Amino acid sequence: MTNGGGEPLSDQERSELDELRHRVGALESGARPRAARHHPFRSTGSVLLILFAALLSMLSVVAVWANSIVRDTDRYVATVGPLAFHPEVRKAVTSRVTDVVLAQIDVEALVEQLQDAVSEQGVPPKAAELVGNLEAPITSGLKQLVSGTVERVVTSSAFETVWVEANRRVHSAVDKALTGEADGAVSLKNDQVAVDVAPIVADVRERLVGAGLGVAARIPDVHTDFVVVQSKDIGKIKTYMRVLEIMGGWLPVIALLVAAAGVYTAFNRRHALIGVASAVFVAMLVLGITLTVFRDVYLDHLPRGASPAAAGAVYDALIKFLRAGVRALGAVALITAVGAFLSGPSRIAVLLRNGCRRSIGALRDAAVSGGLRLGPVGRFVHRFKRWIGAAILVVAAIVLFTWDYPTTMVVVWTTVIVLVGFAIREFLDTGSAPAATES
Repeated sequence: MTNGGGEPLSDQERSELDELRHRVGALESGARPRAARHHPFRSTGSVLLILFAALLSMLSVVAVWANSIVRDTDRYVATVGPLAFHPEVRKAVTSRVTDVVLAQIDVEALVEQLQDAVSEQGVPPKAAELVGNLEAPITSGLKQLVSGTVERVVTSSAFETVWVEANRRVHSAVDKALTGEADGAVSLKNDQVAVDVAPIVADVRERLVGAGLGVAARIPDVHTDFVVVQSKDIGKIKTYMRVLEIMGGWLPVIALLVAAAGVYTAFNRRHALIGVASAVFVAMLVLGITLTVFRDVYLDHLPRGASPAAAGAVYDALIKFLRAGVRALGAVALITAVGAFLSGPSRIAVLLRNGCRRSIGALRDAAVSGGLRLGPVGRFVHRFKRWIGAAILVVAAIVLFTWDYPTTMVVVWTTVIVLVGFAIREFLDTGSAPAATES
């Protein structure tokens, strides 16, 4: 491409020419909204589709999370496994197991046996009477012994192993627990989802016997539950969770198709894309706030005697990956909105694009002056520049859509790689071959 004098266009002239063409196209597209008078329902339909897509995006994040908790054993274990190290959860388990063990030891029978032994030894009556008053001290000492033993078990590596392996074994029953058809180690009764910690009781029994408390050997195999979730509304929650779990694989696709339909229906599709991204970002913001508010509501409605700290730790663990999904999708939406804005004809967008082109062009000119020869590569990139940019965006979208549980950092690094790809594309674009001139 040459100027009026037959000389090849400089990078700045090519940039200005491309920008002029872009503005002409924008002005031509700007005349299209006049036709909206002949289609009064088109813009309304686009807005409704965009709002519906934002609503579906909220449900999609929750559905994917519910599906991962039910179907993915590793994800479930990764969710509840760290609870074995949480001090409040350990404290709650210690209290629960201690109560169960003490309930199986008959302190009165121990005192009676002690009195009988004293009587057989011919101890004076006053001394025998004194032994009979030792029930309270014996109970207190026994409680300290059992509590200390349980605490050592719960804070040991053995508890971590029992906790993780038990949750891994019972994961197959979580689905039934959420639908009220549970059996085995995970159950749903009395508005509770509970995990059986009987192995911990058995370990405590062995340690008590080893410490010299022979009566502990009489403790039977007790199946006791540690409540993971408890709520009066769990009957409703499990129904909603079941529906979302079934639809988990389809809702994201449906939401994406609805969003695409909203953009396609709009007259100004770039504005519609900004609208979709902004609506999804707001939806993720609302969902994040809802999760925080619901946490407080859940803790305020705990049954009497429950540990709010332990319940809060369980809640935070269960929705950890849900929050990560909310942040990741919110980041994608925000980056998409910014990208669509910067591709438009606004003064800020034009100045930013021109600045980037000039900077990359100067770097390319310096490399060419240093001996770099792009040749056919540069001409190929110039010819298929738009297609290369579309391919970069499509690859990035596929990566994010197929990535298992993408995090905010995955989104950020994908965006960085996309920007690097566009920068490389601009660097390789040397323009069309200059016309040959005769000497």
